[in-house]
Amino acid sequence: MEQLLLTIEEDNKVLLNELLNIKYPIFQGAMANIATPEFAAAVSNCGALGIIATGAMDEHQTRDAIRKCKSLTDKPFGVNVMLMNPHTEAIMKVICEEKVAVVTTGAGNPGPYIPALKESGCMVIPVVASVALARRLEKSGVDALIAEGGESGGHVGETTTMSLVPQVIDAVNIPVIAAGGIASGRQLNAALSLGADGVQIGTCLLVAEECPIHENYKKAVLKAKDMDSVVTGRSTGTPVRILKNQMALQYLKLEQSGADKEEMEKLTLGGLRRAVFEGDVRHGSVMMGQVAGMCKEIRPLQDIIDSLIKESEEEIHKLEEKVKGLRYE
Repeated sequence: MEQLLLTIEEDNKVLLNELLNIKYPIFQGAMANIATPEFAAAVSNCGALGIIATGAMDEHQTRDAIRKCKSLTDKPFGVNVMLMNPHTEAIMKVICEEKVAVVTTGAGNPGPYIPALKESGCMVIPVVASVALARRLEKSGVDALIAEGGESGGHVGETTTMSLVPQVIDAVNIPVIAAGGIASGRQLNAALSLGADGVQIGTCLLVAEECPIHENYKKAVLKAKDMDSVVTGRSTGTPVRILKNQMALQYLKLEQSGADKEEMEKLTLGGLRRAVFEGDVRHGSVMMGQVAGMCKEIRPLQDIIDSLIKESEEEIHKLEEKVKGLRYE
């Protein structure tokens, strides 16, 4: 009887997109200086979940961003909070007051803020890069988790998506969204096959017409091949995946020579802003994931998201045929 009940519960499981009242179970990555309220609203209007990045904001800027996003979409959207931000407490208060649908978090445990967020009707979904952190955050009462593999752009962990996602899913009893290395319907299907309830995408959105980055940045993504990104900062405990440009190579050289942290930080100071706003793709921090090599053209957001779903549906039929050959008689 117990097994039957578990089966029934699984069969009646609420889908992530139904839970969040969005068309597709797709989250937009909260890319710093890129995930503006305008961009988040555009993503939400396409049927996914747009997310505002507040890592460089205070509470006043956060409130303005949320209200701007509300003015541009009537769809649900989220807000990302980097818990190292000195304004975190005030930002969380604003999120509660503005009744945002979802808050995603990074760089810490959102535990102290969970009761107030949930009371306001907000779902709390942290990003994790390890099973241990996933278990700890589940105990703190979060609603779901984003398991992000090291293929992703920006701040990364060491475990790949293929390895991390199924282990996190097996370790917790809450929904898991897969992130890192997802830019096609095939990869979306792979994530779902691993047991994920949805996916988070970032790099493939950098080449959207609506993405507010410099054209040089977009062209750098389009030109990138599979081996053109590199992880810097491993020696300092802050690994970041970026384009293998002049700045990145210089940084790696400093790491190998045992340079002090202050010298390396001086090299990267303001690097992301230089890339995003000034288009400096030689000395800027051009964050992108390993799937940049799959991004071949600049397209409207709606086209990018719809093509993910269309390819997913087409590939499922091909997969069904392949699976027939694996059946044990």
